[in-house]
Parts: sequence; structure tokens; C-alpha cells
Amino acid sequence: MKKLFSKKSLKKDKETSIVDADYARNKYFKKGINFMADEKMEDACETFEMALRIDPNHVDSLLKLGYAHFHLDDYNSAMKAYDRVLQIDVTNADAWNLEGLVYYEQKKYAKALDCVEKSIDSEPTFGMGWYNKSCYLSLLNQVPDAIDALKRSIEIDVKNAKRAVKDPDFVNVRVEEGFRRIVQVVVLESIRQGYHNMGQIVWTTFLSKKEVEDATRKLILKGLITVHEKRQGLQRVPTWDLVPQLVDKLKAQKRGLLGPKKIRVSSSIKELKEVSETIQLTKMAIEKGDVEEILTNFEQFIDPAKKGSQMIDHFFEEHRDIRLYKIRLKERGSDYLSLNKDKLLELLDKIDLGITKKLRTEITQS
Repeated sequence: MKKLFSKKSLKKDKETSIVDADYARNKYFKKGINFMADEKMEDACETFEMALRIDPNHVDSLLKLGYAHFHLDDYNSAMKAYDRVLQIDVTNADAWNLEGLVYYEQKKYAKALDCVEKSIDSEPTFGMGWYNKSCYLSLLNQVPDAIDALKRSIEIDVKNAKRAVKDPDFVNVRVEEGFRRIVQVVVLESIRQGYHNMGQIVWTTFLSKKEVEDATRKLILKGLITVHEKRQGLQRVPTWDLVPQLVDKLKAQKRGLLGPKKIRVSSSIKELKEVSETIQLTKMAIEKGDVEEILTNFEQFIDPAKKGSQMIDHFFEEHRDIRLYKIRLKERGSDYLSLNKDKLLELLDKIDLGITKKLRTEITQS
């Protein structure tokens, strides 16, 4: 019995040791992130090194260590950190992309392009990878390919449109008609997804009001969209819709010429309850740490054909936050979830509380 008890104790001590090591590593990692947020890059480097002494193969610490060195213009140390990541996982999209940024800063654009292509090969939906590829192609004066890569990056993340308009790396392609059409394409896609007025389009595309006005005017002249006026208080504001032929061509689902149908009170109550139910399922997924289920539920909140329109109508700011969280969670997975679990739950609680208040109002009015 004594011998058996001794083995059990050793096993328990070993498990405790592993848990303690993970806790210490994560503690240093979080501390390093905080130093980076405060722009204390040297302190961040030291802290990430301490995390790596505990776990030399902790990929996130290596990536952050490299990025901190990068911001200190210590490109050799940055490359060493990224190379260590690639020794662990040669398909790591972030490491390849970040190595490309080092070559970019050194004006070695061909090498930067080679790295980012490996990044995209590992993760074909890596929006920032496609954006960086378009920059490098532009700097190498490969204009048509640069335009194609930029369009792909915008399809993945529409924020890249505004970023591109102001990015000096695209000086070689600004005169191209393809580049000038990019903002129009983004606005057209936003309308197709169910965002019909100025506020919604600006909010979801991150374009300026002037850019949207210019784009919609050109799209009207091209016969791709129609404009209507809708009364809001004492003002009449423009709303835009796709022309019927384009609706058919793009196979938009169940959208009339004048955009989404107005929601009746009874329908609104049902839809708000469905959003609330999805919130509860998402909170359960967060507690379980199920990243795939969280991403699936977030898509419910974002997609206008599902619950996206209700979120835009009732929770503009929260809708944007969920879009951002989805991107980050898809990029960084469970580590990002563990670091932001409380924030995610707080956001969902805020939406759920807002739904409860709206339901009470709707029921009272009906």
C-alpha cells in the first residue's frame, strides 16, 4: 500500500508541476502583451524570453518576441524568432507573413513576396497576407497581379479597401482603373449584403462618407444601383439598392428592390428571441472553449441573411466588435479566446440585456 500511495503522489505532483508551468508561462506571456500595448518593447522582449525559458516551443511567445524585436528595428533577432516558429511548424502563416514584413522593411521586396506567398499557401483566407502580397507586387511594378491580390484581400476583409486608398505602397497602381473601381466594388458588395443607407455602409466598410458618396454616384451612372429617399424625422435620407437584373445575377436571397422588408412587431419579437438564444449558445461555447462553434455562431450575428440585419438595426457597435473578434479568433484560435474570454462574455451579456429591454418595450406596445 505504501508503494502504491507513493506512485499516486508522484503522478499528482507531476500533473501539478505541468499546470504550474503553464500558468507561469501564460503569466509572462500576458505580461509581455501588456508591455507591447504600452510600447515598452524592450521589457516585452525580456518577458517573452522568460516565458520561453519555461516553454521553448511556445509559438505565440516566439511570434510576439519577434514582433517586439521588429518594432525595435532589430531585424536579425526578429528573424531568429520567426525561424524558430517555422522549425516547429513550417506551415505557420503568421511566421511567414512576419518574415515578409522584415524583408519589406529592408526593401527586399522579392524575398518579401516569396514569404507572403508561403503564408497564403498555408492559410488561403489570410486577408492581411493577401494585402501585403498586393503591396509587394505593386512595389515590384507587377501592376495587374497587385490589383488582383488587393481585390482578394478586400473580399476577405473590406477594411483593406480604405487602407489601400491611403497606402503609399500603391503609388504605382493608383492610376489604374482597377484600383479606382475598388471602392465602388466594396460599396456594391456592402449594398448586396443588405446595408442600404449611408450610416450602415460607412459603418461596415470603414470608408469615409465622401468616398461612399462618390462611389454610389458612379454606380448609379453605371446603372448598377438605384437611389431612393427615406424619411427619418424631419429629414429625407438616401438609400441604395441593386438594380433587379444585378440582384438576379448575384442570386441575392429573398431581397426586394427596396431592400429588406420592414419588420412587423410580432416578427421583431421572434427575431430578437432567436438572437438571444444564439447568444446563450455562444456563451456556452465560450465556456467550453469551442472555437469552431463560437466562429459559427458569430457568423450568425454577422450574415445579413441570418441575424446580421437585426444586429445592424439594434446593435451597431456590438456588431462591429463581433466582426473584429471573429477575425482575431479565426487568426489566433484558443490562445486568443483564453486571453479575451471575459471581454467576449461581457459583450454578449450587454447585447442580451439590450434585447431584454427591447422585448419588454415591443411586448408592451403590442
